[in-house]
Amino acid sequence: MPDPALAPSRVPDSLRALRHRDFRLFFAGQGVSLIGTWMQSVAQGWLMHRLTSSAMMLGLLTFAQFIPVVPLAMLAGVIADRTDRRRMLMWTQGLLLVQALVLAVLVSLDVVRPWMLLSLAVIYGIVNTFDLPARQSFVVELTGKEDLPNGIALNSAAFNAARIVGPAAAGVLVATLGEAGCFWINALSFVAVLASLLALRRPASAQGAPRAPGHAPVTRETLFEGLRYAWSVPSIRQLLMLLAVCAGLGFQYNTLLPVYARDILHSGPAVYGWLFSAFGAGALVASLRMTMARERWALRRHLLFGLAAAGLGFVGFAWVRWLPAMVAFAALAGFGLILYVSSTNTLIQLTVDDRYRGRVMSLYTLFFVGTSPVGALIAGALAQRFGAPVATTACALILLAGAVWVSARLRAVAAREAAEREAAERVAVPDPEATG
Repeated sequence: MPDPALAPSRVPDSLRALRHRDFRLFFAGQGVSLIGTWMQSVAQGWLMHRLTSSAMMLGLLTFAQFIPVVPLAMLAGVIADRTDRRRMLMWTQGLLLVQALVLAVLVSLDVVRPWMLLSLAVIYGIVNTFDLPARQSFVVELTGKEDLPNGIALNSAAFNAARIVGPAAAGVLVATLGEAGCFWINALSFVAVLASLLALRRPASAQGAPRAPGHAPVTRETLFEGLRYAWSVPSIRQLLMLLAVCAGLGFQYNTLLPVYARDILHSGPAVYGWLFSAFGAGALVASLRMTMARERWALRRHLLFGLAAAGLGFVGFAWVRWLPAMVAFAALAGFGLILYVSSTNTLIQLTVDDRYRGRVMSLYTLFFVGTSPVGALIAGALAQRFGAPVATTACALILLAGAVWVSARLRAVAAREAAEREAAERVAVPDPEATG
């Protein structure tokens, strides 16, 4: 019997995850909500720079938003493995709606202060720490393992399409109406994702792998079980460690974009939005490319190409002063970053045991997001002392070093696999002289 939740086969193979009704609903709701999220991100950075004119405060804002991931990520992973992920997402998305409402009210009343932005960023970070592993591990329940890579790629495409629309709209809105409008729109956008979660036909828990009882106590053993599992699988361990270095020290471009727009280009929020959208445009192209990626070696090569493209894009972006060229280099960097990150995510999810999926994806969140606070402070401090171009170039060198390491690892893996094939062929084809 065909699955009644599947759409007809006329859906193109590159969009095959959209055959699943529940995934289509979740995809649409997320697409709307993410536009609001990017609008808030752009407006928040611009607001902080307008209030303080400090690159260091921009770094501190990023630090405040992501630092909760460090102590809470593994707990969030355990909860994601033990609970109905749809219900968990309803709670997290509802709380993010409230956070956006509070921010909108404070700005509308013109009482917002830098310490308030930092405090609300911490609250956002706490809720987002529980939201991310639940959302990442929820996709397999909507698509099944066969269509999981395509589901991850389409989710990434939605995220990066929002990176184009949201920042561009935010730049115009901030220039005309002020930052508060972006925060109100973000609060409203959460209604879409909440409605999509309510409309799912089957409970998420009925589609996923068996989970540990929700009432079982969370012990030190359960917290570190996922870490031990990830460390015991060489490919997952290497992917996570590389991600920690590259994301923590190399992905800090968005922290410094207000500096490029206001202090280097001497422009307003509209140009700031264009720069954000340029990174998003390149990222969207990478996401669409990922919808066609299935084979592991293609994904491994994407790690190399992505890091190299991002590093070269950052170097160009840091030092050219002609806006069209900056936009082109930003698009190249955005393409490389998402090609690398999406390939990392897909390779991990194709490898991980379902019993540990939530906990391993919480480690992915920890190494991807939780390392950002340190990187943001370093980037902010470097920009404050030496200028934003030097800080961005330092980020680029980290990514290029990562590309060199991946290149060496790919050569080693290719040599090992070739040796294994040769050995298997010798066993399969006996020597005629030996057999008489």
